[in-house]
Amino acid sequence: MSINKSAPVVQSKSIFIKANPKKVWQVLTDIEKWDEWNQRITKPRLDQKLDVNTSFSWKIKGTKIKSTIEVFKTEEILAWSGKTFGAKALHYWFLEPTQNGTKVSVEESMEGWLISLMKKKMNGNLADDMEHWLQQLKKKCEK
Repeated sequence: MSINKSAPVVQSKSIFIKANPKKVWQVLTDIEKWDEWNQRITKPRLDQKLDVNTSFSWKIKGTKIKSTIEVFKTEEILAWSGKTFGAKALHYWFLEPTQNGTKVSVEESMEGWLISLMKKKMNGNLADDMEHWLQQLKKKCEK
């Protein structure tokens, strides 16, 4: 499974973090604490141990999302699918060890009737949210 590169909304970004993959992974997979370091996220809730097929819910900028873990490869790949009104998304995080820390890459595709109607705006919003999320992850991991 991977993102849908032909979806109306597709974005990818990466950043270098001066922390080892283990630390980045711990922060990234502690879903219920996302709101402690990313102020755009509220009410993250995980009802069971994190693994493939685990569901969780959360809000980003007020939009409630129901997500399911699709790929869970410790300290390497975390991916989920998500659904909200008029939209569905595939979101992938990739962690790659480097000499001085970790290269973190993220990519996402979004589709659905609402996404198709607002393609240009949603591409811009997704790019901005990804950049914000990466910057906040970096700040949290480099503390």
